[in-house]
Amino acid sequence: MKLITFTKKGMYCPQGKFYIDPWRPVDLAVITHGHADHARWGMKKYLCHHFTKPILHQRIGQDIECQSVAYGEKILINGVQLSLHPAGHIIGSAQIRLEYKGYVAVVSGDYKIQDDGLSTPFELVRCNEFVTESTFGLPIYNWLEVQDLNKRLQNWVLKNKENNKTSVFIGYSLGKAQRIMKAVEGLGKINVHYSIGKLNEAFEAVGINLPEYEIADFREHPKKLEHEIVIVPPALLDSNIIKKIPDPATAICSGWMQVRGARRWRSADAGFAMSDHADWKGLLQTVKATEAEIVHVTHGQTAVFSKYLNETGIHSDVVETLFGDDDETEKETIENKTL
Repeated sequence: MKLITFTKKGMYCPQGKFYIDPWRPVDLAVITHGHADHARWGMKKYLCHHFTKPILHQRIGQDIECQSVAYGEKILINGVQLSLHPAGHIIGSAQIRLEYKGYVAVVSGDYKIQDDGLSTPFELVRCNEFVTESTFGLPIYNWLEVQDLNKRLQNWVLKNKENNKTSVFIGYSLGKAQRIMKAVEGLGKINVHYSIGKLNEAFEAVGINLPEYEIADFREHPKKLEHEIVIVPPALLDSNIIKKIPDPATAICSGWMQVRGARRWRSADAGFAMSDHADWKGLLQTVKATEAEIVHVTHGQTAVFSKYLNETGIHSDVVETLFGDDDETEKETIENKTL
């Protein structure tokens, strides 16, 4: 038995007659989290976690039909028992557990096993069939502990202050920006791009307290940002917006910074390997602990990771999806008028 099939519209549960994170319009879309590559416009009805609902309203539209549930809450859809479990990726991110006639499948979405202090910590769910991402599925990707990484961000800000520089962090608006805010709290006034501010409202709407911040005014009063902390999304890297900031020192916050020679990051002054995805060890640890009999490997280092799993005795295959890198897909959510 299989509960998950892969179609042109996305991952489909034929028994339940619903899709998970589909990339084309369908009647019922179960959404793992609010990033733009997993939560798309055009679905007749959405089902997600309570914390993801305000994000979907913010990013897709206030008039969408959206049902939300709590972690662990069980609902029955055409005979399939469905429940959501913490994925640790960002606020409201969920693994989708499906059970039918005693057979269990889990779609992990994007996940990380580190506790970032903002997202609900990852919960292991044992299953027969597991769908895993592999964004950072290479041995080179091994993250620092959260506290150690935060300390590096703090030291960078303090060094910039000594040198009369403005600390400009670049990280995507949903998840990464809020982690940066939390890491540098108390080191100066935090100024965020409009798109980050709008998504901060989704955090605040579900009772998550963020550090104090202001929406940055890049057009009329950039001088107010001088020697402070500024956080902007990746779409603004190398833009005129950053050039208006007085004495900027720029830092990319992305898991890709583990590979320092990446051409796309050469214009930044610093880089921090901050990721909301599992690293190599986290992926392996999770896949093995699920005890799944079959593992489907999606977006990322699919061929390498799947090959490694098969060589270690875990039956695995590669599945092509339209999920992408969060840094890239976020560009779709930022309109020119907000700059």
